[in-house]
Amino acid sequence: MPLLSRRQLLERAAGAAALAATPHDARSDEYPSRRIRLVIPYTAGASGDQIGRPWVEKMASRLGPTYVENIAGAGGAIGSATVAREAPDGYSLLLGNGSTQVIIPLASANPAYSFRDFRAIYRLIRSALVFAIHPSLPVHNLQDLIAYAKGNPGKLSYGTPGIGTGNHLVGEMFKLQSGASDIVHVPYRGMGPATNDLLGGEITLMIAVMSVHLLQLKQAGKLRLLAVTTDARLNGAPDIPTAIESGMPDLWYEGWFGLFAPRATSDVIVDRLVQATRSAMADPAMQEGYRSQGMEPDSDSNEDKFQRVVESTLASLAPVIKSIGLKL
Repeated sequence: MPLLSRRQLLERAAGAAALAATPHDARSDEYPSRRIRLVIPYTAGASGDQIGRPWVEKMASRLGPTYVENIAGAGGAIGSATVAREAPDGYSLLLGNGSTQVIIPLASANPAYSFRDFRAIYRLIRSALVFAIHPSLPVHNLQDLIAYAKGNPGKLSYGTPGIGTGNHLVGEMFKLQSGASDIVHVPYRGMGPATNDLLGGEITLMIAVMSVHLLQLKQAGKLRLLAVTTDARLNGAPDIPTAIESGMPDLWYEGWFGLFAPRATSDVIVDRLVQATRSAMADPAMQEGYRSQGMEPDSDSNEDKFQRVVESTLASLAPVIKSIGLKL
């Protein structure tokens, strides 16, 4: 065997060192070569599971074995921080939303992560918040609600699933923009207890994620739904106006859930995740599954589109968080 020159020896040594520094299963050109974990930062059985688990099931035939790990706590902050610290190899993904990606990083006194620690991949679903009232209240639209609140200071209260949620911030946004500042916020541990208290008349107003259950209560005459917070009426509830067309042009908020990866994840890995997810989201059965829960599936998302959604949410909520001095 001929002797290698000094230059050839150095080149081979450098190549070997580079290969050793890159774990075999982290190389993006071989992705995926092992199981992918989707971290849902909420308890098992909550709405995060209803969104994330169908995606996981669809990935088996597209990317290979994929599984869910529920890492709950601190309103989603613990699971989100866990993924932020993982290697950017595509094997640990986060199911994030406006709360985990915008509200918690902005409003936490000592945030464990930043929205800059993540790379947006694909928005799976979007949802609207809706202003729901007890039918005994003499209110039929948002302008009626504003007039009633101003005429009856301190008598209105609105329920949400907790302090610092998108629901809470939309309530404060409504108060700031309408001048009806005497509406009292009542935080609950979830929308179930809030809905029960609204039906029972314990609270007069609720800001909730639109759902089939709320539409059924509306049809039964047990609740009145005044307006949704999206920029257009919902396909599943075309008779409910938007807040914008109800005379509040700046009252906009769209809920969403989507996939995120650690910031340094490669383009190759992100592209593969986007293509696999778009294929899954084109399945009519998957779309119908989401719609049956009152959510709108996104069949045409990608990294750039989803990043713009995140930035829009940031621009919408940051001034409210600052104005009310929210600290989590």
